Amino acid sequence: MRTATLGPLGEVSRLTLGGGGIGQIWGENTKDEALATLTAAIDGGITVLDAAPMYRNCEAFIGEVFGGRLPAGVKVTTKHQLGSPPASEVASRLEQSLNDSLAAMKLDRVDLFFLHSNIHLDCFSYAHGDAHKDGFSTRWSLYAGEVAPAMARLKAQGRIGAWGITGIGVPTAVLQAIDHAPSPDVVQAIANLMDSPGALRRYAEPARPREVAAAAKARGLGVMGIRAVQAGALTSGVDRPLSANNPDNTDFTRAAPFRALCASWGEDPAVVAHRYALGMPNIDTVVLGVKNRAELAQCLAAEAAGPLEPGQLAAIDGLGLAEG
Repeated sequence: MRTATLGPLGEVSRLTLGGGGIGQIWGENTKDEALATLTAAIDGGITVLDAAPMYRNCEAFIGEVFGGRLPAGVKVTTKHQLGSPPASEVASRLEQSLNDSLAAMKLDRVDLFFLHSNIHLDCFSYAHGDAHKDGFSTRWSLYAGEVAPAMARLKAQGRIGAWGITGIGVPTAVLQAIDHAPSPDVVQAIANLMDSPGALRRYAEPARPREVAAAAKARGLGVMGIRAVQAGALTSGVDRPLSANNPDNTDFTRAAPFRALCASWGEDPAVVAHRYALGMPNIDTVVLGVKNRAELAQCLAAEAAGPLEPGQLAAIDGLGLAEG
């Protein structure tokens, strides 16, 4: 397993085990298989587990597998979907979420604590779901005035090793957060060959994920790449039912030329998509959405195979699938 430096967390594996599949929110999976996949990930050289309360059973499974004693060198993240509550409640909500996550995972601290919400400028209106934005997005004045200072306090107290933002929200606000002081230590950014956040995108402006990753690296922050296969759109088949107008389903249809190209190479599109993401500039570690050992083995093989050849990259980029 290759390694990279993830900001202040230091050396980490190029692959991170994401909690969505393990937590049983991506497709069908049994508890036994989820537990076995957690163990297999560590055995395969993965040193970062990316958890969150929203990933259903992920944190409890981490607690059950490791019993509060993580293997040497293994790092754990968690998150909180804060939204935009009253300013007086921000710090207590972050702390309570952290307490709950630590209890579930049987840990005394986490290495990295993310604001899981989108971030938006105070006068911003979302193209989709604007009436409910206080539930899924944190307004800028609240982020700068309450969230960042609260995260800095938790870090100073030693309850978290570092803090970060899930940089999938409005790019203008994410880029502003990267430049703001105190800045996050790590940013999660979209990293796939379509540059697509899929169903995560609620705003009208371009997603600009490569710009987000580059800005974070320029500030010395760590960058975790997410959605390497765009929620299944870049695989041979989506593993869950989707409505016809779901953006992930739309991306799957749009990615048909990519699947055809992979077929001409005799390659699995999921493997190629992961190799593409691993080769993207400014990405320190790629978060996997796997739910079982078979999918994990496929991703471990993709990492072991190394970057795609220049001709393959040119052929993929030549398909014109990346969002403008």
